Amino acid sequence: MATQLMTETEAVTTAGSGRRISRRTPRTRSYHVRLGSLWWALPALVLMLLVIYVSTVAGGFFAFTNWTGIGSFDFVGIQNFVKIFQTPELIGSLWNTLFLAFGFVVFTNIFGLLFALALNRGLKSRYLLRTLVFLPVVVSPIAVAYIWKFIFDYNGPLNQFLAGLGMPKVNWLASPTLAIWCVLVVMVWQNIGFVMVIYLAGLATVPVELEEAGALDGAGAFRRFRYVVLPMIRPSVVIATTLTLVQGLRVFDQVMALTGGGPAGATQTLALEVYEQAFTYQQFGFGAALALVLSLLILFFSVVQQWATRERSAVEV
Repeated sequence: MATQLMTETEAVTTAGSGRRISRRTPRTRSYHVRLGSLWWALPALVLMLLVIYVSTVAGGFFAFTNWTGIGSFDFVGIQNFVKIFQTPELIGSLWNTLFLAFGFVVFTNIFGLLFALALNRGLKSRYLLRTLVFLPVVVSPIAVAYIWKFIFDYNGPLNQFLAGLGMPKVNWLASPTLAIWCVLVVMVWQNIGFVMVIYLAGLATVPVELEEAGALDGAGAFRRFRYVVLPMIRPSVVIATTLTLVQGLRVFDQVMALTGGGPAGATQTLALEVYEQAFTYQQFGFGAALALVLSLLILFFSVVQQWATRERSAVEV
């Protein structure tokens, strides 16, 4: 009985007085309350498990079959993957995907960083300008692509502007050489604001005192950026490059709306090939194999990018 009372209360004697103050120890949360909080999250966990993980495993399974989406199927082993790397059109789609992905990473991060540096501090209208630069991000990629398709039209505003300068009109989206660059321009233009926000968050962590100390030591703007700002925003660089790399490798909306993969497959990408093989040609097994190759490609380049970043940090430390 005495032991039970001591566990429930704690006696404290104040110095210089005979008063005794009893303090009740806090009770621990019961097990059924913790279990109840788990039940609240269970529907979301089950939905994520079914929509993401189960569907991914099922797609990987059908990548080794000749299933058409309806009816029975046969296992064909790695035949789908052999066909992918033996088809020149699919190899061209792979190169187009890599070109758009790495061009998207380079140009989006360069322009996003430049806008972040320009609108970081100093300008009174920087908040309005940030909003204007970020505005295309919230617009649907399909809507943006159709707007730019009108701009790139043979009789569109861009060619009308060139004609006003006395220059000949250009078939922007009908040229195998220029079409893929037009797709890249649309991708970069819409996502500059997103990358700018990431870099603005990183620049907010750079103390102004460090830049002022560098200026007092005689360092120019470029040297201050190279040796003071850039090392401190490296986490933002890693995040921005990783996100843009993944987004560039799975580009679909802009290509579908602007060119549909043309002309003559000049802008065809792996994501568009997955859609066409699975839902247009009813070759679901082959489309699943293409999707698996694309997923492994994204995983490979993401891991390489993360490894390269950690390696550089380790060497510098």
